[in-house]
Amino acid sequence: MSLRLRLNLLITALSLAFMLAAGWAIVNDAKVSIRERVEAASRVTVQLLDNVIVTSVMNPSLGDTTDVLNVFLRSLGYVRSSRITLYDYRGNVLYESPQSSYRSDVHPPEWFVKMVEPKKEAVQRRVRFGTLVVTSSAAGSIREAWRGVEQLMWMGLGFFLLLNIMVYALLSHSLRPVRHILGAINRMEHGDLTVRLEPFKLPEFDTIGHSLNRMAESLEAERQLEENRQLTALIQTHIEDERRSLARELHDELGQYVTAIKTFAVGIANKTTEKMPDVSSNAQTIVAAANHIYDGMHNIIRHLRPGALDNLGLSETLKDAINHLQKQHPDIEFKLDLAGDLDSLGENLNINFYRIVQESLNNAVKHAKASMIQVSLKQDRQRNLRLTIQDNGLGMDVNSVDQTQHFGLLGMRERTQGFHGQFNIESAPKQGTTISIYIPKESFA
Repeated sequence: MSLRLRLNLLITALSLAFMLAAGWAIVNDAKVSIRERVEAASRVTVQLLDNVIVTSVMNPSLGDTTDVLNVFLRSLGYVRSSRITLYDYRGNVLYESPQSSYRSDVHPPEWFVKMVEPKKEAVQRRVRFGTLVVTSSAAGSIREAWRGVEQLMWMGLGFFLLLNIMVYALLSHSLRPVRHILGAINRMEHGDLTVRLEPFKLPEFDTIGHSLNRMAESLEAERQLEENRQLTALIQTHIEDERRSLARELHDELGQYVTAIKTFAVGIANKTTEKMPDVSSNAQTIVAAANHIYDGMHNIIRHLRPGALDNLGLSETLKDAINHLQKQHPDIEFKLDLAGDLDSLGENLNINFYRIVQESLNNAVKHAKASMIQVSLKQDRQRNLRLTIQDNGLGMDVNSVDQTQHFGLLGMRERTQGFHGQFNIESAPKQGTTISIYIPKESFA
């Protein structure tokens, strides 16, 4: 059922309720009016006839009271709202007043008569040689009342039909923007986020249109952002593949050459120690240089792609990274807290967590001047992941730092949002820095 039809039915129901209430009030008022009119007419009629009876009794020369009443009533004719009957002493009808001819062409329905007809009342007067009976009659008043009620009913029916036609036309015109709004929503539902609504004249629909346009813009921006995130994730995947390939090449190719150079230099040094000490010394220099190159190469490989990540899992890789940093920076206390099943998260999540921890630790070591750095990676009972990197270094004013210009923070945020997670950084000058990351299980389950 459409909104227009529902509103029209509601207004129709209200109009009918109002008409019924008004009709009941009119009928009830007619009932009271008829009763009071009949009672008043009956009292006047009885008083008039009492005067005639008294006059006849006080003047015997006028004849018997029944004869005087008979003559008077015949000359009186119809008396409104009263029916007069004169009986002789035997009970025979001497006179009966004629029926009311007022509005004789009007025939009120039975239900109306039953609703407004007052209780009949009869007044009886015993006179010499007869009986006079005056009975209340509301037939004329009922016909008159029905005539008025009937006219009001026809007027109400006409007004009711006119009101419904006008309301239907007004609703059709006023709710026309709904069709455009529903059409726009349907297009958005099918993926067309470029749809926009024109301004509407009615302020309520205009507000809805503006809100719908803003929602479409937000959804379009969100879709573009999601596409950018997917592209970023794809780029990061390719970068990690290239790093893995480069690390393997360095280890397999360059490592062999460096090892060979070191082996040859050691052999030369051993053979020339006594005969050619200068050559032996130079050979030892080559050995030292080869060792330095080998160590530097392994550091590069570690940064490009930690071998433990593919072989031992995330937990052991983080432990190895922390131990390596602890050896390089003995003046800094490193703490690692791991909990949960962290070795079955998948390669994509493993490398992203490792890169986040790696970037955070590098920033803390290089810039924070911290004496303590703590890394906590836990999986709760719902299998959601929470990563926290905290230091007691110099800190920074987060509100005054443009995080979009700090590619380390931006990269960590992008990696987190790629898993539909939450990234938060809390810091203050001389109060350290805390990076908190939350990844819901739906992102990797």
